[in-house]
Amino acid sequence: MSSTGNVILSNQLNTRETSESAVAMFDEHGTVVAWTQAAERLVGYSAGDVVGRSVALVLPFPEEAPTTAAFVERCRARNGWSRTTAVRHRDGRMLDINLRVSMLWGQDGTVRWLISVTGNGTLSPQAMNGSVRESLLTRAPIGIVVRDPQLRCTWVNDTMECHDGISLDRRLGRRFTDVLPGVKAEAVEAAMRQVLHSGTTKVHQYRMWPSTSPRQEHTMAASFFCLQDADGQALGVCTINVDVTESRHARERLAILGEASTRLGRTQDVMQTGQELADLAVPLLADFAVVDLEQSVSFGEGPPVRTGSMDGRLPVLRRAGLASIHQGVPESPWVRGDRVPMTPAAPLTDVVRTGRPHLEPLLDTAPGTWIDEDPVRAQKIHQHGMHSVMIVPIRARRALLGVVLFIRTEDPVPFQEVDLLLAEELVSRAALSLNNAREHTTCLALQRNLLPRRLRGGVAVEAASCYLPADMDNGVGGDWFDVIPLSGARVALVVGDVIGHGINAAVTMGRLRTAVHTLADMELPPDELLARLDDTVQRLAEEGADAPDQTPAMLGATCLYAVYDPVTRRCAMARAGHPPPAIIDPQGRVTFPDLPTGAPLGIGLGAHFEAVELELPEGSLLALYTDGLIETRDHDIDVGMRRLGTALAQPDRSLEDLCARATETFPDQAPFDDVTLLLVRTRSLSPAQVASWTLPSDQTAVRSARHMAARQLAEWGLEGLEDSTKLIVSELVTNAVRHGTGPISLRLIKHQVLTCEVFDASDCYPRQSRARTIDENGRGLFLVAQLSRRWGTRSVSGGKVVWAEEDLASAPSHARAFGTPPGLEEQLAC
Repeated sequence: MSSTGNVILSNQLNTRETSESAVAMFDEHGTVVAWTQAAERLVGYSAGDVVGRSVALVLPFPEEAPTTAAFVERCRARNGWSRTTAVRHRDGRMLDINLRVSMLWGQDGTVRWLISVTGNGTLSPQAMNGSVRESLLTRAPIGIVVRDPQLRCTWVNDTMECHDGISLDRRLGRRFTDVLPGVKAEAVEAAMRQVLHSGTTKVHQYRMWPSTSPRQEHTMAASFFCLQDADGQALGVCTINVDVTESRHARERLAILGEASTRLGRTQDVMQTGQELADLAVPLLADFAVVDLEQSVSFGEGPPVRTGSMDGRLPVLRRAGLASIHQGVPESPWVRGDRVPMTPAAPLTDVVRTGRPHLEPLLDTAPGTWIDEDPVRAQKIHQHGMHSVMIVPIRARRALLGVVLFIRTEDPVPFQEVDLLLAEELVSRAALSLNNAREHTTCLALQRNLLPRRLRGGVAVEAASCYLPADMDNGVGGDWFDVIPLSGARVALVVGDVIGHGINAAVTMGRLRTAVHTLADMELPPDELLARLDDTVQRLAEEGADAPDQTPAMLGATCLYAVYDPVTRRCAMARAGHPPPAIIDPQGRVTFPDLPTGAPLGIGLGAHFEAVELELPEGSLLALYTDGLIETRDHDIDVGMRRLGTALAQPDRSLEDLCARATETFPDQAPFDDVTLLLVRTRSLSPAQVASWTLPSDQTAVRSARHMAARQLAEWGLEGLEDSTKLIVSELVTNAVRHGTGPISLRLIKHQVLTCEVFDASDCYPRQSRARTIDENGRGLFLVAQLSRRWGTRSVSGGKVVWAEEDLASAPSHARAFGTPPGLEEQLAC
């Protein structure tokens, strides 16, 4: 056995993957200098079409190096280039290819570039073997030798010396038999001559014991290509050598990875997926592995971080997974959820900035390196003998999701290029699961922000809800519900259902929910609110049309809107194509009130909505729901309504318990529509919490109202609100006397706030104006706005109500700070 390695030639000539590759050469100026028949078969261009012309004719340049000069310089800086890309065939069709550009050295340090290309469409599924096959062909170490017609070596790459131990100086200018004499070398040269003569491609497999590992047998595959000039004449032969042994080991480990990676993404939790990825990496690839995710990935909020466009700002990474061959993962100074610091010179920082992986077979731990920038990390590196590291970015659609660190401590073998390929394959599989989990987290965050975080029923109702989207993968849908506080201790109860499922329906739902809040703040009665909401839905559909003359897409929804008053215990409700509510009295009797159905929102038929008002005993249970709760593929709505009533006919149970019972009415079936249930239990205000008076329609009403309000506040123990309340009452009653008609009434309600209401029979609503310095009037409602937490008006039967609310904890000095305005006759223009 010689020092350069013994070679044994094999007669196997069927290594398909390498033989289906195509090669070409170009010089330092980007000019094609050699072509092959395989390249012609792949892209359709002959040697005469390409040789002597720019490589840009057939080679797609990356965005970061768009010119020939920039591309050559980039290849030189990286000692080559590889990627999966698409090229245009001569007939115009696009081909998906695996592309690799390798640097070759010649005499006197001159350089040439060899292009090796494999078309994905020409390979069998077995040969493809997924994306790792692409990586092995385009990035695994390959040895390249180019020989002239006399079989003398003219160009060679650095990797070839690792394969057979022959140095660059010994090889250049010599034949194979000169540097490695023997029968086997002569057989190899005979194969080269056949290629030169026929112009075809041949593939040989042989066994050898390289000087780098003389005790280990390696199986090599050598492919021979005939290089042609512009006239199609043979310029020489190109040999590409692949270590099949390493590829086989890689594929064996890939098979293990493929089986294990099926466990990835079993949950839609990004932190859990990160931990699963770390667990897979140890001990298969590393002794210690960590997964750090970009902060927005964990919470689903904020825009994704794009690699290469950070403007000097580094993203925040948080540890999501960690695994070790040692109990308790002592190598990591940070636990899951911790923020992971990055120092400027660390390889981790460079990976985050560029989005490119980092391989450091032998970790340099000498003083003065980047390790010293982080004493905490340095201490762990030295303590546990970390000697080899790989850092792989987690990317999805150009977004940086995080990074994975693979580290060896006990295993003495350094990481090699093939390990990096396998690590990238594992991470790419995990990236898909992480991206799905991130999108799921984003959808959940969207749904959380679109639906109420808590239900505020005030003194009017106790409320609970349940929401089950049909799109369980993303957790979003088009149903919504709300409990909206109104003036006078009343609440609005809303349930709606947008046509469709998923993210689009959720976005539309969010817009409609906002519209309902706005309309509810206008204190509209249920029938009028639904009419306004119907106009909104039609307008949204028109805005969604792609062109002015295009028929708007159908954007429909159903809705039930109710207003409950705890003072009168009356509930007004109207519906737009929505199922009626279920009402369960304190004795457990269930009714579904006969409400006019109304047309669904947005159908554009000039729908008319009617409201019905009911009186409810205190402690009544109202169930507002969507049809997904009562309708299944196997049962009609009547069956579902009866089951819902049975589940709710136990009013002594808690609302949460009733929600759970109601949503389990069809336990053996998954919902095919979004399911929403809003349960409220009504309350009523004690008569002692409400005081009302009828006032004359003259100026004496103001003084009487002030005195009666002060007396009532004293009974309630709210003397601290006397000054401000008397001012508010004076302004509102004076305005009613001046600009209203018919009888006037005053009502005070003590609940979570103090509400002052003044009724008159006029339909003219006051508005706050901006008085000038010289104006004698126009400051009335300005004072009301300053003294109250909020104020407003609402339409009622026979007229209107102007109201104002004060916090019960308001300080007595709050009103005195304004002083008593001169002449309480200051009024607001109507």
